[in-house]
Amino acid sequence: MLNALSVDIEDWFQVGAFETVIARDDWDALAHRVERNSDAVLDLFDRAGVKGTFFTLGWVAERYPALIRRIAEAGHEVASHGWDHRRVFTMQPEEFRADIRKARAALEVAAGERVSGYRAPSFSIDARTPWAHEILAEEGYAYSSSVAPVVHDHYGWPEAPRFAFAPCDDSELIELPVTTARLGGRTIAAGGGGFFRLLPYRFSRWAIGRVNGNDGRPAIFYFHPWEIDPEQPRIENAPLRSRVRHYSRLSAMEAKLERLLRDFRWGRVDRVAEMQKATVQ
Repeated sequence: MLNALSVDIEDWFQVGAFETVIARDDWDALAHRVERNSDAVLDLFDRAGVKGTFFTLGWVAERYPALIRRIAEAGHEVASHGWDHRRVFTMQPEEFRADIRKARAALEVAAGERVSGYRAPSFSIDARTPWAHEILAEEGYAYSSSVAPVVHDHYGWPEAPRFAFAPCDDSELIELPVTTARLGGRTIAAGGGGFFRLLPYRFSRWAIGRVNGNDGRPAIFYFHPWEIDPEQPRIENAPLRSRVRHYSRLSAMEAKLERLLRDFRWGRVDRVAEMQKATVQ
């Protein structure tokens, strides 16, 4: 089973956990660590012999075009994560269209290739944004991986399908929700990020194995470059819950990823999306 390996490229200060304490206008004045951390991810993938998809902010691509070109030249997919990590449900439809157009232009200039995949910041396509998939289809995207079919305090669309689905009746666009598992009658997050970092590795191995075996479906897994950077700055005035989520077990993340890349078969999201089209037709 080929599983989808993805990286959401944003710097440590651009995360949703800090959006109430760090202003966007201050971003350029902060210590940027996204290039060094993304290069560390590229090295990790090279050692493991895997290819993945890098959902990247246009803001990052504009400032670090050489990084984006390195990603593409290494055989990984460059895809869009929007411009500056604004959640989709905070935008009006035409604001969203402008956001994804601006991000795509920066990414394609930097990568030297077409961008056909999109992931909403913080999985923020949900029941509040019935227009978002339609706009992605109109803009020519082949797939989205923007839905988390779980209950969460920051995001979630628990009524959405757990696996690939066609969100638009008149389009070939498909949605690949981030991986979840069923446990005790509940749907729980199992596709990476903080859940992978904080929970024991055996949970993720069980969940992905169950999705591959019992459900016969690929896992859609993600993480961020800042998650392998225990030396990043600390924001002490952020809410306690945000600090716990963001900073816990950063030093353990890289070794867990190395184990995950050995235990399962991984590839680019666009390849998995193409294979999954048959399941939604």
